[in-house]
Amino acid sequence: MNEMISITGISKSFGSKRVLDGISLQISSSEIFGLLGPSGAGKTTLIKIITGQLMQDGGTACVFDKDSRKLNGNDHRRLGIMMDNFGVYDRLSCYNNLKIFARIYGIRDDMIYSVLRKVGLESSAKSAAGKLSKGMKSRLRLARAFMTDPDILFLDEPTSGLDPVTADEIHKMILAEKERGKAVFLTTHTMSEAQKLCDNVGMLCDGHLIEYGAPDDICRKYDHQRMIRVHLKDGTETIIPHNRNGADKMCELISRGLTESIHTTEPDLCSVFMELTGKEISA
Repeated sequence: MNEMISITGISKSFGSKRVLDGISLQISSSEIFGLLGPSGAGKTTLIKIITGQLMQDGGTACVFDKDSRKLNGNDHRRLGIMMDNFGVYDRLSCYNNLKIFARIYGIRDDMIYSVLRKVGLESSAKSAAGKLSKGMKSRLRLARAFMTDPDILFLDEPTSGLDPVTADEIHKMILAEKERGKAVFLTTHTMSEAQKLCDNVGMLCDGHLIEYGAPDDICRKYDHQRMIRVHLKDGTETIIPHNRNGADKMCELISRGLTESIHTTEPDLCSVFMELTGKEISA
């Protein structure tokens, strides 16, 4: 796999607030990387720095082995960006929304219908964007990101506020792009989404990358969180540590015939984030 993004020691402040502090990571082709953190953690700021929309205070961000501050038009053509406030003009039809973008990048008009078909909006090509549901608007933003057939996709909270069925359809589109060899930089505060989609994740809190790696590897690292949840016959529930001391307690409950059901609780990305920060990821 080719390294598509490499950032080292990226820092950024707005006034006295340090938003990013020494962030380093790499992303390769055919990789989905998820940057996880609550709203306001600096996820969107990092995307803007990597794509050359914002200047960092310190560190380097390289895309295609080029400093992000020196990206040209051809480089930007290889980047697909989906952000909540990008690219939807409510009074224009879906087709004309994409036609504006196509004109900027010299894309043939027949590609517009091809992309609308790809995201399931072909039948809504003539519909005004302002009349679309939230899920359909998300598809339209995704269509714009697909227009240049980019090598890297930046997807900022692509399923935020969507119903599970629509979110799952967008997940399938993202995974299909990975299979085509694209690199995907995904931001989310939905840990289940990250666990499902991402090859690697970074946890961002107070400007620092506090964990980085494959989701399963991170969860195994915090295996001490594993607990045993026991439902008792009297309707109560007790939580027992998954260790030697817990085994003695389990034997006692079983021998006394008090247990109704037993379940293990595995550590997940949400519980790991909570342990590291004391904060809810969805905050």
